[in-house]
Amino acid sequence: MRYIVAPRIDQDDALEYAKRLGEELIRAGHTVFFEEGAAAIFGSAGVSISDAKDIADLIVTIGGDGTVLRTVAQMKRQIPIIGVNRGEVGFLADLEPENAIAFLTSLEPDFPVEERMRLSLIIDGKEVGDALNEALIVTTRPAKMLRFSIVIDGIVAETFRADGMIIGTPTGSTAYAMSAGGPIVDPWIEGVLIVPLAPYMLSSRPHLISTERDFEIRLDSDKPAHLVIDGVEICSLGRYASITIRSAEEPALFISSDRNFFEKVDQKLRRL
Repeated sequence: MRYIVAPRIDQDDALEYAKRLGEELIRAGHTVFFEEGAAAIFGSAGVSISDAKDIADLIVTIGGDGTVLRTVAQMKRQIPIIGVNRGEVGFLADLEPENAIAFLTSLEPDFPVEERMRLSLIIDGKEVGDALNEALIVTTRPAKMLRFSIVIDGIVAETFRADGMIIGTPTGSTAYAMSAGGPIVDPWIEGVLIVPLAPYMLSSRPHLISTERDFEIRLDSDKPAHLVIDGVEICSLGRYASITIRSAEEPALFISSDRNFFEKVDQKLRRL
């Protein structure tokens, strides 16, 4: 099979592991390409993640969750991905360094793949990006609150003031949304998780909304704000912006390592 290996390039141990993994994959009869940033460090030609679908069968990232998120965001068309954890929690990186090489060198072409919903965000009619974990709306002026309206099927379901808002996926429910008081959501559920950040009223609680509904968030505030997508993509929001949220056309595709989601919750989160 054809592998793209995409390590975190500012981490020496990730780069060293990537070279070792590449050698083992080639020895096992696979074709290996390195992401262009890592390849430049190795002194060889690399490939662009954006063109992954035309080049490879799967991508292996080496790093933490941020490496997985950046790699998914860079792909024009999604192909299966799996991460080797060189970060802290590494909830999206299923493999640990001590077992990753054995798993990857023995992977068969019919490997199982799990789809993970992503959210497309449309601001005033213009699509600005897709989120695998979450989109975050925050004020550009510290200590100033924003006013939000949640509009479901054309009806204003709630209006509240808060420091910001997390618009999360079930995959992202174990990330920033959980730290802000949101629930852990089974990734098989198709829904949008809304978690207010430090709301003014205690009655402003997290919502889980079906993607089958028409869903919009209105920023009813004269204060400027930013939209941050998966911690990477940043857009400035105009005052009184309207944000429509819907399922992205292409979900992220994760190679299954046969680790149950709730087992991972127990191992990676409850035992920190």
